[in-house]
Amino acid sequence: MGMTHEEHQWAVYSRRYTGNEQRRLEVWQVLTRHLFDRWVKPTDTVLDLGAGYCEFINSVTAAHKYALDSNPATLDKAARDVTVLSQAASQAWPLPTDSINVVFSSNFFEHLPSKEDFAGCLAEAHRVLRPHGLLIALGPNIRFCPDVYWDFVDHHLPLSDRSMVEALEIAGFQKELVKPRFLPFTMSRRVPPRAWLVRPYLWLPLAQRMWGKQFLVIARKP
Repeated sequence: MGMTHEEHQWAVYSRRYTGNEQRRLEVWQVLTRHLFDRWVKPTDTVLDLGAGYCEFINSVTAAHKYALDSNPATLDKAARDVTVLSQAASQAWPLPTDSINVVFSSNFFEHLPSKEDFAGCLAEAHRVLRPHGLLIALGPNIRFCPDVYWDFVDHHLPLSDRSMVEALEIAGFQKELVKPRFLPFTMSRRVPPRAWLVRPYLWLPLAQRMWGKQFLVIARKP
């Protein structure tokens, strides 16, 4: 028998990122400390959707932390204070309604096999978020990287900042912040940049306009 969709995703992820875990973690520690901490309070409950190797959820400071991913490696990579939900994101999430302050997702939605799965994820995010809770999404913006977007065999959905906002609004969210050009596309490559380069990049809007290929979209549940 051939591999299932999830098994294929795991194989691709392992091939792409194994060997650079420490360097990726260092980059995410900088991003969390100097960027995402402004939206995540230490008292919050946070869900990392499509957590992968848990670089974000292990780095963020929060009272309660969840990582949702069907990749079996997530269980091994998660820190001791992270609760792992081992399942496909397209299934109903085993979390109470109105129980999460922040749903975070990086370079995940484009890997979903269908727009129906994408809409289902946003619906579940809306359900589990508390009123005024945030969804933070990072992802490659096809408007600015069409030449390399499909170089990843596991990219299925062509997403931009505009389609992301439209989908979120259909799901009942209100847009809070939209940066069409934010992080470089190389952040999602096998070898990430050096961590020391990330902080000055975050301080330079001109650099983001020049090299940003990934969107940052933050939306709020009313």
